[in-house]
Amino acid sequence: MTDREKYPALNLPPAQLSLRECPDGILRVHDPLRGRYVALTPEEWVRQHFTAWMTGVMGYPSSLIGNEVSLRLNGTSRRCDTVLFSRQGLLPLMIVEYKAPHIEITQKVFDQIARYNMVLHARFLCVSNGLRHYICEIFPDSSSYRFLRSFPTYPQLLAMNP
Repeated sequence: MTDREKYPALNLPPAQLSLRECPDGILRVHDPLRGRYVALTPEEWVRQHFTAWMTGVMGYPSSLIGNEVSLRLNGTSRRCDTVLFSRQGLLPLMIVEYKAPHIEITQKVFDQIARYNMVLHARFLCVSNGLRHYICEIFPDSSSYRFLRSFPTYPQLLAMNP
């Protein structure tokens, strides 16, 4: 797979990424949310562009976003790709799950994020492969959900969240 195939143009604004090739030959990208360099995989390519879009264009505060957030699910350690926390009590407000651009967004991806949400109880769930993005709002009282037409800005999201 060529670099162009691994790291294609996405359906997101271009991001200014800090890349470096390390002595071990691995290309790494600086993740400003984690404050360190991480291996640049196709999924990480999507994560870095998506979080740059969230913070730079959509107004989400970087101080409330965590990448690779650990959780325990059925006694097993798991990691959510990205979690947006609320200002009040730092409770999970949104979970974002990423896939590489060549991976289709299927029901299996939604099942994965729904399992994570059994632990975190976030109000919004989003999945993206960098080319297609889906976001839904969860209504736990009625055990229902609705897909949003577009990804909300941070002020719009706050207006939706009681």
